[in-house]
Amino acid sequence: MSPAKISPFAKVKLLTFDVFGTVVDWRSSVTEELVLRAHRKASTDLPEELKTRLHALTEEDWGRFSQEWRDSYGVFCRTFDPDKHAWKDVDEHHRDSLNNLLQAWGLGGIFNETEIESLSLVWHRLRPWEDSSEGLKKLGKTYVTSTLSNGNLSLLHDLNDFGELGFQEFISAETFKAYKPNPVVYQGAARKLGVQPEETALVAAHLGDLEAAKACGYRTVYVERPQEEGRKWAKDTENYQQAKDWVDLWVSEDEDGFRALARKLEEVAGDNN
Repeated sequence: MSPAKISPFAKVKLLTFDVFGTVVDWRSSVTEELVLRAHRKASTDLPEELKTRLHALTEEDWGRFSQEWRDSYGVFCRTFDPDKHAWKDVDEHHRDSLNNLLQAWGLGGIFNETEIESLSLVWHRLRPWEDSSEGLKKLGKTYVTSTLSNGNLSLLHDLNDFGELGFQEFISAETFKAYKPNPVVYQGAARKLGVQPEETALVAAHLGDLEAAKACGYRTVYVERPQEEGRKWAKDTENYQQAKDWVDLWVSEDEDGFRALARKLEEVAGDNN
């Protein structure tokens, strides 16, 4: 094989994974928990005004609430400046943003502080996509597998245990007191695990994450997941189409997620031999 045709994965030893949306299906997990909590609360001795408000909310409404909760996380991570802001982990953010959203939705007073704390930790109990656990274990036979997430370490360990994911290493932005897409996180992850950026690939369902990793020398794997891209990277945008030119390996939504990724990487390895 000529040098021009050498796979970008020829030197890769480490596969790092974005977690929310890429490995786990946060949307259905969070929405179902909100619906359940609301149903339970509507059967208690809440004031009638709050009961009426709860009864009026549909599962679709709680889905929108979940999306707003998720969106607030995205804004928090993108705007966090380690040179200006005191450190705040994702658990703290999830609790604070839940409080804010409940107020904004006219649901202040529905839950007490203990219940809000418990509900905010739903992000530690997210179901993996159907292909995630099996696919990660297959990939782990050839590569070192690690999280590379903005989630704090305790959250990542809980998700790994809850979903039987089998990650071999755990890297959190918490370690570097910065959040993706800050280059410090990608650079620090490779350094911490003793590899060069070109020996590392990021697997993610978010092209913005991959774009930032690519700028730090990582190889990139895009695994499409339902409803994970915002407007900037929607399928009808030029950004999305152009990404097909710079993403190193693309797993479409109609393929089999991490199982398909394992097969594709096996094929790439075979081509290099």
